[in-house]
Amino acid sequence: MPMSRRRFLAGAAALAATWGVSHDVMARTLAAVPVRATKTATTLLQTIKMSAQPIRGVYRTLGSGSGEDFIPRFDLLGRVADASRSQSRRSLYYVAHLSDIHVIDAQTPARMDAIQSIAPELFTDACRPQDTLTVQVLSSVVDSVVNAQVSSVTGAPLASALSTGDSADNLSQLETRWYIDVLDGKDVLANSGATDRYEGPQVWSEAGYAYHPDNPSDDVYGARGFPAVPGMLEAAISRPVTSQGLPVPWYTVYGNHDATFMGTFRPDPALYAWAVGDRKAASGEALGVNWLQGYVSNLSVAQMGVNAIRQQLGLLPGMKVVTPDPQRRLLERTEFIEAHLDSPAVPGPVGHGWTPANVSSGETWWSADLTPYLRVFGLDTCNLVAGADGAVPEDQFTWLEEQLQRCQAENRLAIVCSHHNSLTLENDATPVWGGQRLVHAEEFIAMLQRYPTMVAWLNGHTHVNTITPHLRETGGGFWEITTASCVDFPQQQQLIELVDNRDGTMSIFVTALDHAAPPAWTPGDLSQSGLASLSRELSANAFLSDPPRLAGSPLDRNVELLLAAPFELSTVTDDQVETAQMKARAQSLAHGGAR
Repeated sequence: MPMSRRRFLAGAAALAATWGVSHDVMARTLAAVPVRATKTATTLLQTIKMSAQPIRGVYRTLGSGSGEDFIPRFDLLGRVADASRSQSRRSLYYVAHLSDIHVIDAQTPARMDAIQSIAPELFTDACRPQDTLTVQVLSSVVDSVVNAQVSSVTGAPLASALSTGDSADNLSQLETRWYIDVLDGKDVLANSGATDRYEGPQVWSEAGYAYHPDNPSDDVYGARGFPAVPGMLEAAISRPVTSQGLPVPWYTVYGNHDATFMGTFRPDPALYAWAVGDRKAASGEALGVNWLQGYVSNLSVAQMGVNAIRQQLGLLPGMKVVTPDPQRRLLERTEFIEAHLDSPAVPGPVGHGWTPANVSSGETWWSADLTPYLRVFGLDTCNLVAGADGAVPEDQFTWLEEQLQRCQAENRLAIVCSHHNSLTLENDATPVWGGQRLVHAEEFIAMLQRYPTMVAWLNGHTHVNTITPHLRETGGGFWEITTASCVDFPQQQQLIELVDNRDGTMSIFVTALDHAAPPAWTPGDLSQSGLASLSRELSANAFLSDPPRLAGSPLDRNVELLLAAPFELSTVTDDQVETAQMKARAQSLAHGGAR
């Protein structure tokens, strides 16, 4: 049953008071008939392609290409769906999926840039050319989400955003603060240490493994045709990055880079001290003597003391003196949660999934009711012992299964969010003193398959657009949706919409979303948007990896994922759907209106 006029007017009045908007404006906005946003700037309209021929060496520029329409996938439905479904469908929920943001403080002494000179094929992401541009890219991602507030499928309003981890790059308090502030709509000066200059490998002559934008002629990037971009570093760190903030509430989970040092292991006291100190390794030799040797050979306390004295005297080759900064400190376990609790009510929610109870209990997972008929679960799959891949601790596994049982009994749709995906949920490192059992992919997937209301598992970690059906032997199942990252090519995120086809099926529409900066970088453009565009171009030329592979196949980008309705969806009333969409439209109006 649709919403009555009386309920509509009462709801409009309440929302107008909540958001400080006049009642007349709110009522007119909410009463407008939703119109499908056919011109929304997504990959449905335009894609970004590499140039056919390199312009220097093997270096390629980027440009615009034709859009990609939705491809229906019937893997779980087991049959071709009725073509008339598009005439009767209704939107249940429209959400943005962010992941692997990797905001980087490229100047911190704690960053092991020089490890790339020791094993470049193994540590392909230790020192990217675009490391100083991650905040500009994230602001451009925010712009693209704002531009896509109206669904291209149904005209429904964007209601929230779900981020699946690796938001900071290196367990850093400063990186964490920057990413939260950009998503919340605050300006960020993406600089640390010295206020008047960049201090890091991209200007150090010893660091031939790093891209030197002012003059790359003597580094490995210049040999591959990377352009000289004089002034890039100065522009990146000296101009505040402005952000309009996400227009909707956003939720997040831990990624391995949010939970461990370099996304791989728990830091020791020496690394905590290094992060806020005044010495940074510029060469692989210096890195090996100061950090890696300690982990490999377990240096004695005496030898570590000798090394510390030599560092202070500047006797170790390849060591640079940099400006110390206490804001660069590495976070303790629950401090990451506390940083999210230190956030405004708008766009909200305060804590972005976590509550003060998580700090007091130490539990790093959460659940939230996005509507009366949709519940989302945020897991922490990070391994704090060793390794970048993850697993599901048994306490979370048991908790989640109990929660899914409730969703099944209540006819409530469920979405699970984690950082790690089914290909990387295999870490079995446990503390030598014992620890709880770790659940890996096969067992975890089998549990999720037992609950038909569990329709989607959102994750990241691999930086590759990947969509995987998990089919039950008896038919049906759920969709696993993995998005690319903001730091590596194609620097895409996703839009996801749950749709009731009103014919016993439902669809999950997934749209790949490029950030809003121009596809082609204009040489010399060092504006905020220009730097984001340049970052994408630099990432497309990462010769230590395979950038085109990260975009995934067409079946992993713009798709309609069909499945049998997990229960009679008519029990989700039109009144409930309209109430949820009214709230989302009110948020959009308060933010500045749907674009």
